[in-house]
Amino acid sequence: MTDELKARVEKTIKNLKRNNMDAYFCENAEEARELVKTLIKKGDTITNGGSATLKQTGVYDIISSSDYNYLDRSREGITREEVEEIYLKAFRADAFFTSANAITENGELYNVDGNSNRVAAILYGPKSVVVVAGVNKIVKDIDEAIYRVKTIAAPQNTVRLNLDTYCNKTGKCVSLQKDNPELCDGCHSAGRVCCNYVVSAQQRHVGRIKVIIIGEEYGY
Repeated sequence: MTDELKARVEKTIKNLKRNNMDAYFCENAEEARELVKTLIKKGDTITNGGSATLKQTGVYDIISSSDYNYLDRSREGITREEVEEIYLKAFRADAFFTSANAITENGELYNVDGNSNRVAAILYGPKSVVVVAGVNKIVKDIDEAIYRVKTIAAPQNTVRLNLDTYCNKTGKCVSLQKDNPELCDGCHSAGRVCCNYVVSAQQRHVGRIKVIIIGEEYGY
């Protein structure tokens, strides 16, 4: 990493801690995987939100192993009713793993969801929320976070999920055609993934949210 990026990471971690979130820096995915093992214990009930980062870093392989009671909403043959049941069980999980759409240097998490089981679990329920993110998720402020979702996170996730949206086809949100788009401006496609917008700032429950920043780029 450049000295400038290191300084941004240090500022972000400092402000995450100020906002009552535990924050960690790992040089690479291997370090992150070892850290994850210290944040959970064998037999814990664990689940996760949809995340390319968790799979790319190998964190998913850890949490879905037989060491833990993993609530698997992606297993072969699972019914929609069973998926919905796992969404509800997630609120009572020992740990919920996810990434973030953006992390500001002010120590805020910014997440935008369609189905919104992910943001719901970040907000309330699981005893512990572990956020794993590459340095590419760090932005200056909420304005940059909003722009990042409209130009990177949402378009790439609609491609991943094969959704018929404007941003899937063009690589950016239709709202950016406006001079001054509002936060929630966007398409009206049935496949829209930007339905609920959540900023996690100072937390009441100290240390419930744990943020692992990796010195490499992962996810969208």
